[in-house]
Amino acid sequence: MSCIYLDNAATTALSPGVLDAMMPYLTRVYGNPSSQHAAGRESRAAIERARSRVEQALSVRSGRIFFTSGGTEADNWAVLGGARAMAHRGRHIITSAIEHHAVLAAAHRLEREGCTVTFLPVDDRGLVSVEAVREAVRPDTALISVMMANNEVGTLQPIREIGELAREQGILMHTDGVQALGNLPIDLSELPVDLLSLSGHKINGPKGVGALYVGKGAALEALLLGGAQERGQRAGTENVPAIVGMGEAVVQITADIDARTAHIEALRNFLLEEIRARIPRVRLNGHPEKRLPGILNLCVEGIRGEALLPALDLKGLAASSGAACTAGSPDPSHVLLAMGLSREQALASLRFSLGEDNTAREMQAAARILEEVVAQLRTF
Repeated sequence: MSCIYLDNAATTALSPGVLDAMMPYLTRVYGNPSSQHAAGRESRAAIERARSRVEQALSVRSGRIFFTSGGTEADNWAVLGGARAMAHRGRHIITSAIEHHAVLAAAHRLEREGCTVTFLPVDDRGLVSVEAVREAVRPDTALISVMMANNEVGTLQPIREIGELAREQGILMHTDGVQALGNLPIDLSELPVDLLSLSGHKINGPKGVGALYVGKGAALEALLLGGAQERGQRAGTENVPAIVGMGEAVVQITADIDARTAHIEALRNFLLEEIRARIPRVRLNGHPEKRLPGILNLCVEGIRGEALLPALDLKGLAASSGAACTAGSPDPSHVLLAMGLSREQALASLRFSLGEDNTAREMQAAARILEEVVAQLRTF
């Protein structure tokens, strides 16, 4: 049975062009990039070309992109490394209640180290208030971390306004841009953030690679020790094939971004229309306008996600109940609970996340499958 894949927020298919770019570094070019011989220099040159490609795509000054093992490490590094480096200013951190667990877990680690963390609430659409950030700032606030776009409901946060506030106060500003890259234009030459996390496998690149943008003058303590890689900021032999793949993926995903996102948004709107026409008692979770083009999070009243998702899977429709990192957990989404949904409503929610390879015919088929499954489950 062919699968209708609507879980692109969890991971995306590897682009053929990305695979082609990676192949030489999975086969014949295998030198350690830290070695001084020709084979090592060839690998080193490939890393620097990839770095330059990411920097150019995001309008970043040279030397401000650092490669990591993924978005989780980039988030950890930004929050832990940023807060520790800014300890001289204070030990108060501000973040939101709907951040990715990579940020939330790092914030809880800082609490155990003696920091105070303010977890900002959100409204019923998943939006962080700039005024709430302003009111939370204290003289000892060292770091603010608010995601650019939520990975579960797609709500876009007012990062520019929050970043300007942080800059006025001399506070280090981090934003998780993992879901935003390729879905929103990102120009780091004018966006007021100091740290930005990215991931390769969300943009048709390989798994196991990410990046952290570190603005000029931003304080950051290294997490991984024992080597001088990444200009002394991240120890460990670099994953050359994956880094090359991420460089190619960033270039591809940011090219003609307006046409790409318009296509995905049109498909998302069509899917929502089809579902609403077929299925009663369905509620949209997240902001109706300020949201990512490809994420559709729905509460299907009277249905538990733990029963719905396997039934959809059996009919060839791949979706999720929230973040992939919490798959299998019996607990409802922390994002939906923070937005004011009841435990029952949160457990009855599911996320469709679309990609550029999806089609209108697939949207019709997905709505039909959902209609069939919901009708069956509601009879029980």
